[in-house]
Amino acid sequence: MDNKAMYKLSYGLFVLTTKVGDKHNGCITNTAIQVTTDPNRIAFAVNKLNYTHDMLLESKVFNISIISEAADFELFKRFGFQSGREVNKFQGYGKIGLGSNGITYIKDGTNAYISGTVYDTVDLGTHTLFICDVTDMELLSDADGNVARSATYEYYQENIKPKPQDIKKGDEVGTLVKDENEKGQTVWVCKVCGYVYEGEDLPEDFICPWCKHPASDFEKQVR
Repeated sequence: MDNKAMYKLSYGLFVLTTKVGDKHNGCITNTAIQVTTDPNRIAFAVNKLNYTHDMLLESKVFNISIISEAADFELFKRFGFQSGREVNKFQGYGKIGLGSNGITYIKDGTNAYISGTVYDTVDLGTHTLFICDVTDMELLSDADGNVARSATYEYYQENIKPKPQDIKKGDEVGTLVKDENEKGQTVWVCKVCGYVYEGEDLPEDFICPWCKHPASDFEKQVR
């Protein structure tokens, strides 16, 4: 079975934002879809390890910003590779707007945002599926009035995510060269975000601390 076949599904990419009290937070998701048009409802799944998950269960209001092909990797690092429990993801970040619901949305590297309220939830084990009523939505354009194309998960993999650095040994670049008398360091690299786990064996239940993907999305390398 080739797990890479899952990458061919036409996922979009989104920044989900919500607010509890004065605390704003957000995370990256790739699961938002429209499920009905009348009433207008969308659904998306959020990993239970995400702080945004717990905040949304409490607040039940959100904005979801649709990431475009104009986005850069900094957007993913800010909202996908750190936890809102430990940092304020919006500190020093001015590329936001405020929706009519009082929730922030992302203005840079996005082409629209959708506001909503939680209608129902479904427990999926590691994730919660949120089924939501749409309450507002707006297109976002650049200074010239152009609306950028939405970024797919495949586009992110090929054009936004930095390529793994070439393994360099001696004078060879891009090729693994190991002397017979020298044992290289074994690491496991997340194919989604590039997180590196050092160790000979990767636990089967390991979850990437950056992108929350499982051990099956890690690739063994020897440096």
